[in-house]
Amino acid sequence: MTIIDMLGQSLILTLLGMGVVFVFLIILIFCLTLVKHLLHALKLDEEAPKTTAAVPSAAPTVQPAAAAANANPDAVVAAIAASLHEKES
Repeated sequence: MTIIDMLGQSLILTLLGMGVVFVFLIILIFCLTLVKHLLHALKLDEEAPKTTAAVPSAAPTVQPAAAAANANPDAVVAAIAASLHEKES
């Protein structure tokens, strides 16, 4: 077998492998689209309404860091200083 024959066979094998993967991806896309339409037809794609539980008024509320920084910058600086002092000790 010559080098030209081996290159020809490798080209055919490469194209065949890429073709199999391409066909598999097309089938996968078709199946996913079919499932999407099936779920939409059965109305299973809608999220269930979320129920909100009543929050007791005595429970402390946690503010995000940005809201806490805007609320009292001196308190944030004091908290950072305290944590650095604790870390050094």
